[in-house]
Amino acid sequence: MALVLRVVMQLVGLLLSLLGWVLSIVTTYLPHWKNLNLELNEMENWTMGLWQACVIQEEGGMECKDFDSFLALPAELRVSRILMFLSNGLGFLGLLLSGFGLDCLRIGEGLRERKKRLLILGGALLWMAGAAALVPVSWVAHVTVREFWDETIPEIVPRWEFGEALFIGWFAGSALLLGGCLLNGAACCTQAPLASGHYTVAETQSQCAYLENGTADPKV
Repeated sequence: MALVLRVVMQLVGLLLSLLGWVLSIVTTYLPHWKNLNLELNEMENWTMGLWQACVIQEEGGMECKDFDSFLALPAELRVSRILMFLSNGLGFLGLLLSGFGLDCLRIGEGLRERKKRLLILGGALLWMAGAAALVPVSWVAHVTVREFWDETIPEIVPRWEFGEALFIGWFAGSALLLGGCLLNGAACCTQAPLASGHYTVAETQSQCAYLENGTADPKV
């Protein structure tokens, strides 16, 4: 039972981490971190991501323009680019190491201690990837809320609001954190003991040899 629970925790943790990693990549390049609705022109909606700003028109579709300079961006967008790249890289390494550390993988069956270390290291990397994904989306959300309620800005000026990418990023970071915790928990679980009434191969061969010689097993 313990072995089944251990394998289930590993598979669920790996699948959650894979889902979080894919969604973190989507969040990185999705141009919907912020949304802006113009009351004077309801047919246009503006969106902003880490790489470009877009205008969505009901008749003309969506047009995007890349940001010209990295240094000209606000601090939260510059740091978010770096952290999201870091999250994607750590997530890839974590998935790779965790995959080789799974119990159901035939590779390295005799190296249980090494596979355990790979699983722990992979889970830790995935946990860090989740934290690296949650920080930028939370920072951008904090700045958006602060600017939305800024009383120094005239009420007639449109305000940016949360975009869909922020919610996807929160879910991605949470999935990576949970997946990493499950993998580490599965790695720290003790190995399942042998079922009662069964002997190892070495013990069985030893007992058979003593029976053939007509002598008793000295261990008994």
